[in-house]
Amino acid sequence: MTRAGFCDSKPLLDLHKKADERRAPLRTWSNACGPKDRWQPVEVEESRMAPVKMEPERRWERRLSAQTSEGIIMGFNEDSLMHTADGCVEESVFLYPHGLQGIHSLQALVPSLLRHEVETALEKLDLAWDRVFAWDMFLDMMRTQTRNSLPNADLPRHFTDSTRSVLVDWLIQVHEMMHFQEETLYLAVHLLNRSLRQIKVTTVNLQLLGMVCLFLAAKKEECLLPEVSGLCYLMDHTYTSHQLLRMERKILLGLKFDLSYCPPLHFLLLLASIARSSAKVVWMARYLLELSLLEGQCVVFLPVQLAGAALCMSRQVLQDPLTPEGEAAWCLASSVHVGSETALLRIMHILASAAGKAHNRETCATFIKFSSPETMHVSRHPGLKNTAALLGICT
Repeated sequence: MTRAGFCDSKPLLDLHKKADERRAPLRTWSNACGPKDRWQPVEVEESRMAPVKMEPERRWERRLSAQTSEGIIMGFNEDSLMHTADGCVEESVFLYPHGLQGIHSLQALVPSLLRHEVETALEKLDLAWDRVFAWDMFLDMMRTQTRNSLPNADLPRHFTDSTRSVLVDWLIQVHEMMHFQEETLYLAVHLLNRSLRQIKVTTVNLQLLGMVCLFLAAKKEECLLPEVSGLCYLMDHTYTSHQLLRMERKILLGLKFDLSYCPPLHFLLLLASIARSSAKVVWMARYLLELSLLEGQCVVFLPVQLAGAALCMSRQVLQDPLTPEGEAAWCLASSVHVGSETALLRIMHILASAAGKAHNRETCATFIKFSSPETMHVSRHPGLKNTAALLGICT
């Protein structure tokens, strides 16, 4: 049995029970404690969107050759190929024809307006303390995400996507109860995905593995940490403090003490700031992005791909009217995501399927979390209940 701050002591996570025997993951308390929104709409003068001299269009050329590589973000992933299930190589939407040999060549390609918007957005979102280093931080975000991607979505034996979803759903509840930062949740799930593939762990210790991943993420992202004894209490003392600390050491050694990760949430807030997205569009995108944590298929995609697909789908579901300035801002934000259109549509199909069944599935922690007034009730939007209509949007 496990506890997560509820008034009773019924099992919250029991992987040995059938799906219909597990009780609803969350109670109504989640509606009273919505996620702390660190995103604030960026107020920009209308003159910001005035025409600016751009780089010549001939520098960006469409390449449809099957031999080209997958250039996710302006060539950052030019060494890797994305293969579909039938063995075909996905075609990149836009790529610089001669490739990118260094970061200086990339700076020459990016329009000055986009660089200015990226620097401004990072500064407004408190992702960069000094504007002087904002662009370098953005470039580092692009590089590191390719190093942390997983090659496939295969899980070790005895583990299924359903088991993983139940564990991630429980971690979302514990994370919400402790009022951790949103980045902590994304890092914890990322560490869990890597640990499942690099560390030998039994089904009996799966819950311990998830809790330790959340504990490690909190050590990296949070200012105040829970006591180890408190974490054992949340697991109903199924494991001892010694077992928890021993699992922590095992994970750190297995991951070679590499806990670096740029979450897709940062890319989402960055793109939304550049695109001048409304607060409701951002909340809807954050909801769709968190749903991706429950989907095992999403682990193979880069964070910026997940963020771009979530924001794009959010805009289409809500159908917010755009001004000419808003259209120009969206086109500028779209230039950051220059990946495969096939990969983008695949992610949107996964998110559409997850959103269509989120209201009646057993792992509904995210659905309840984003149904509160603080999140503008985005999970209960009528446009998300019709899966067929959502899949039609993604075509």
